[in-house]
Amino acid sequence: MAVLRRLIQTRRSTSSRTALAGEAAAEAAEAALRAAPEPPAAAAEGPQEPAEDRPAKRGKAPKAPEGNHTPEPDDPRAAAFFDCDNTILRGAAIFYLGVGLYRRGFLSRRDIARFAWQQAWFRLHGAEDPEHMADAKHTALGVVAGKRTADLEALCEEVFEDVIADKVWPGTRALVQMHLDAGQRVWLVTAAPVEVARIIAARLGMTGALGTVAEARDGAYTGRLVGELLHGPAKAAAVRSLARRERLDLDRCAAYSDSANDIPMLSLVGHPYVVNPDGALRRHARAQGWRVRDFRTGRKAARVGLPAAAALGVAAGAAAAGVALHRRHRG
Repeated sequence: MAVLRRLIQTRRSTSSRTALAGEAAAEAAEAALRAAPEPPAAAAEGPQEPAEDRPAKRGKAPKAPEGNHTPEPDDPRAAAFFDCDNTILRGAAIFYLGVGLYRRGFLSRRDIARFAWQQAWFRLHGAEDPEHMADAKHTALGVVAGKRTADLEALCEEVFEDVIADKVWPGTRALVQMHLDAGQRVWLVTAAPVEVARIIAARLGMTGALGTVAEARDGAYTGRLVGELLHGPAKAAAVRSLARRERLDLDRCAAYSDSANDIPMLSLVGHPYVVNPDGALRRHARAQGWRVRDFRTGRKAARVGLPAAAALGVAAGAAAAGVALHRRHRG
């Protein structure tokens, strides 16, 4: 009976943290939306500058794939929710943040080599590893503890200025634009820190972002999360909370993800899509009749010789870290 009680308490505690993480993400997203300046009257007549000027530098966004549902124009109760890693970005946002932290002296050579291995694993398997996510969480919380929130926000701006231009899947970018062109609200939903999520969302002209919220007091991070990582069921909790606050009808909404971990979020909406899916999500989508969009090339070929390719990723990551460290010492 004692074991059963502990199990029930653990499940209840996990559920409570999940709900707290979702509420915190939705509250932060709404607060950022309220704080955002109103667009100039002239800009309201056409696409806003962040959504138009920046993509223009990379060429015209491709047309959305055939077979998508047609978003109802200017439907006030419809929105779209996009996962980030391997759905919008090639690879994981936390890896790119880790590289940026390393280059600025926040992480060690060992840290960045470990992140490189995890990134290689993620890219080759097309799925997240829970242990990798927990490791990234603990490392990140240790790094930011005591740091000023404004400093991390400025660092994220620097890190993701170039990442967005090079790492966005053009096909997913077109899907984002399809919803924006219909006048819908479009939200990024990711386990990455909310500071990172907001930068990515802003660069794509999205409405806002739901991300993991780190606890802060007096403008500095405490080294703890509010609830837990915005991952799996926590993403679904955040979407439900935001839908309640924004008076959205989830049956009219769309959601996009690559991972079976996001089945709870995808199951909430009337228009679920899977993008660059992992094997488990592809099977689930086939069983449910969900629409699949795969913007990768050579997906099956990438799995051939997986151990050798993964080892190569580790070696490349360690070598890059060593070169960067050597240059920093010489400078």
